[in-house]
Amino acid sequence: MADTIDADAKKEIVSDFRDAVNMTPSQLEKWLATAESREVGWKGEDGQGSGESVGHKSGRRIIELLHTKADDLDEDDLAHMKKVVGYVHRHLAQKPAHPDGSRWAASLKNWGHDPAKD
Repeated sequence: MADTIDADAKKEIVSDFRDAVNMTPSQLEKWLATAESREVGWKGEDGQGSGESVGHKSGRRIIELLHTKADDLDEDDLAHMKKVVGYVHRHLAQKPAHPDGSRWAASLKNWGHDPAKD
C-alpha cells in the first residue's frame, strides 16, 4: 500500500466498513446469486442497461474485501470501502415507509448491508 494513507486513517476506514457491511461473505454470496439482487440498481448510461448493476458488482468486490486482511488492503481497496460506507449511510437515510422486501432493501443488500439486521 502506498504511504499516502496513514495507519490511523486506514484503521478508521476499515472500522467504518465493518460497521456498514453487516452481512458475512457467505450471506452476501448467497444473496448475489438471487434474481432479486440482479433486478435492482443502476445499469448503464440510461439506467436501463442489461448488464450487471453497479451495486451488484460492488457486492462481489465487498466479498473479496471481507476476505482480505487489513494489512493487505491497498489504496483502491480502501477507496472502495469508503464508497461502500458512503452509499450505505446515504441509502439508510432514505428509508421508505415499508422497507421489507422493497427495492431499497434489495439495493442495500447488494452493497453488503441487510437492513433487516438493524
